[in-house]
Amino acid sequence: MQYTFKHTNFNVLNLQKSMNFYQEALGLKEVRRIEKDAFTIVYLGDGVSDFCLELTWLKNRKESYNLGENEFHTAFSVSDIEASHEKHEAMGCVVYDNPAMGIYFIADPDGYWLEVVPERK
Repeated sequence: MQYTFKHTNFNVLNLQKSMNFYQEALGLKEVRRIEKDAFTIVYLGDGVSDFCLELTWLKNRKESYNLGENEFHTAFSVSDIEASHEKHEAMGCVVYDNPAMGIYFIADPDGYWLEVVPERK
């Protein structure tokens, strides 16, 4: 039996703001969408892998999600970590730097942490 990664889900308060962030920060684009009366689900892809980030917008929710101590994250690799870091610094979304490991974290509009690591060759 073989299991394959498909997606990770984040619930968001402002779907368009989140989609704009993921497009600008990480180049993710919408690959499909599910529209219902109570919610919208948008799957974002990187155009390379089949793995998606699923953004779920519960239309009646008004309060922020409790992310606890934010001890979980999703990671993205990038070919030019220095240029990526400069871009994210300019966006004001870098929340933690770890120069010793050569990685850093950014936060999306809802406070989810995303790790950025150099592409391993």
